[in-house]
This record gives sequence, C-alpha cells and structure tokens, in this order.
Amino acid sequence: MPGLVEADDRRLYVLKWCGAAQGRKALIAEVLAGEFGRGLGLPVPELVLLDLDPVLARSEPEHQIQDQMRASGGANLGMAFVSGALNFDPLCFDVDPALAGRVLWFDAFVGNVDRSWRNPNMLMAAGGLRLIDHGATLIFHHHWAGSAAWAGRRYDAADHALLPAAPDLKAADAELAPLVPAALETAVAAVPEVWLADEPGFDTPDAVRAAYRDLLTARLAGRRDWLPEVTG
Repeated sequence: MPGLVEADDRRLYVLKWCGAAQGRKALIAEVLAGEFGRGLGLPVPELVLLDLDPVLARSEPEHQIQDQMRASGGANLGMAFVSGALNFDPLCFDVDPALAGRVLWFDAFVGNVDRSWRNPNMLMAAGGLRLIDHGATLIFHHHWAGSAAWAGRRYDAADHALLPAAPDLKAADAELAPLVPAALETAVAAVPEVWLADEPGFDTPDAVRAAYRDLLTARLAGRRDWLPEVTG
C-alpha cells in the first residue's frame, strides 16, 4: 500500500516503503528500471528519494500504515504524483505504434512481468501516457546464482497491454539500442547504496552495481532473441 505524501519541497509524491513486504529489491527495480526508462526518453514520472522519519507513525490512525512507517525509517522511493491521471485502458485510449514499440522494447529489455491488459501500470494524463510501477522488473536479482541465463531469455508479451496498438519493435530497437549504455550507467548509479549493502554473494555495493550493469549489457550485446514476436 503506497502512501501519498507532501515532501519538504511542497510537492506531492507517491511513496513506496522500504519496509514493505516486497523488500528492498522491489525498490531497486523501481529505481533502476524507472531511471533507465527515463534515460531512453520514455514517459516515466520523476523518481526521488524520500527520507522518512518513523516518528510520524505516532499520528497515523491506521495500524497497518503505522507498521509500515515504523519499518521504513530512512530512504524510501517517491514518484512524482501525476495529477488528474486516469488508469490506462487499452479499450479506451489510443497509443501510436512508435510509442507502443518503445514501451514494449523497454519492457522486454528489463523483463517487466507486470504490464498486462489486466494490470497495465500505465496512466493517461495531460501530455499523454505515463509508465509507473516497475518493481516487478529485473527478476533475475532474486536469484543471482542463475542470473546469467536471463540475459537471452525471451520476453512473453502475450498479455501486454499495448499489443492492440501494433507496436513497431523494429523501429524501437533501432532508436533505443544506441541509448542503452549511457542510460544504464545513469540508472545503476541512481540506486541508493543502502539498498545494495549486504547483498549475499557480493563484497560491496559497487560489486552489485557492476553485476546489474554487466548482465544488462550482455542482454543488449547478444542476439535479440529476448524480443517478442509481434504479429498483426
């Protein structure tokens, strides 16, 4: 259950708790995939770190939220609140094939398992589409020992929310692939060190960063077997 908070910059953010049941890896995926998408020019809302003082839980009347606040002192993830947005419905909104192709390419690259027509994790607002909620990407980091096999794994797009838009994957690949190295470097650097510390099998946070960078670089460098087949 995310929270809606006003930060000390007087802006509203959707807060995702570092003490939530999904754990810190969901937040790592949110930051790494989200900033990577922003680096590719995709419409991901601004992401920030929110420092939460757990003492605020004392004034929260809902016990479940109290528990999350107490468990989430320190660095949490904030996503800029998109005012006036509606949940994306592929039956109600049109997306041009070029943008649909870029979104599908991005989802295939980071292995986003949560962009289906059942739960698109997209918003429509003034200015167009917004991509949100990337905690279910980069699932290889839940089992580093077997992560090498993920680099060439094909993305299953059978239920992807943008298939009705006839996504142009060929054009997306030509446009986005050259942007990956710089976007990936920025995204990896944006993950807070505190979320990377004490990762089993790694000596330092920088070693974890290098593992993300190396695996995603290998995914790009290999054949495009991970891209889904799109027909129609």
